Amino acid sequence: MPTPSSKLFVIAAFLLLAVFPTFASAYGLDFVTKIMVYALFALSLELLVGSVGLVCFGQAAFFGLGAYATVWFSPESDAASIAWLLPACVALAAAAALVMGALSLRTSGVYFIMVTLAFAQMAYYVVHDTPLGGGSDGIYLLFKPVFKPWLDLDKPNALYGFTWACLVGVFIVLALLNRSRFGRALAGIRVNAQRMRATGFSTYPYQLAAFTLSGAIAGLAGFLFAVKDGYVNPEMLSWHLSGAVLIMVILGGIGQLRGALIGAFVFALLQEFFKSESIFGNMAKHWHLGLGLTIMLSVMLLPRGLVGVPEQIKNRLKGKAHAAP
Repeated sequence: MPTPSSKLFVIAAFLLLAVFPTFASAYGLDFVTKIMVYALFALSLELLVGSVGLVCFGQAAFFGLGAYATVWFSPESDAASIAWLLPACVALAAAAALVMGALSLRTSGVYFIMVTLAFAQMAYYVVHDTPLGGGSDGIYLLFKPVFKPWLDLDKPNALYGFTWACLVGVFIVLALLNRSRFGRALAGIRVNAQRMRATGFSTYPYQLAAFTLSGAIAGLAGFLFAVKDGYVNPEMLSWHLSGAVLIMVILGGIGQLRGALIGAFVFALLQEFFKSESIFGNMAKHWHLGLGLTIMLSVMLLPRGLVGVPEQIKNRLKGKAHAAP
């Protein structure tokens, strides 16, 4: 159960993000918009890893399909309406997750990981090796969607606000879901699926529903990413991105929704830090090395992720107090 302090932290974080555009530069606005998209993406995987105990290594497939669908479904002569384009993109990602989940959930453990990876790689090669996805060059979104007359996502502030609203909405939905009977069933499956089946629960429909919802959220993140950049390419479906979002969840803290948010922000900030030539000079070209070492150290020193830091500090202070004469 979330503690009062964790609830206050989440509320404060969302309020800070809400007022950020009032003092942000154009670069800062674009950067934080990207981080919020990644946070949405991380929340989609947190639903599987943290709530169900399923490590999916094909999450990028749903993210990429949502992004590609944004371009595929948009007309070439005019801006599409968000009212139908967004649901269509999310529905395509959810349908792909339903099919992938229906087959991959027949397996478990490392076999589940490999099957989801195989499906994602199939989707990657479809967009990479066929005209459907424009090949390795990708395809451009000529007109960004609108919701006349109130919302035009071609405007940075409007896109930022819409992304923020989506992030808050998804976070609230997942928080309510975790506290519902459905969420408790998922928690039981995560702890011991065999015992849940022994008590009369059919675990497969619950897992499939969670897998489909996770794909839909990832598709929403893909839609926002495509609108932000106005461009999509096959790398959005690569296993590298699936690995990166898994690192975000682990870095923040598995099993905590706020951990996915923290992990996405810290991961993106670490990337920018190690890429900075003003700090590292020519070594910035090897930014993967610094990022990898930092992640290794965080996993070794913070087994519960960044969300567990306050508790670790509290326990150490208690230990020192008891050890004192």
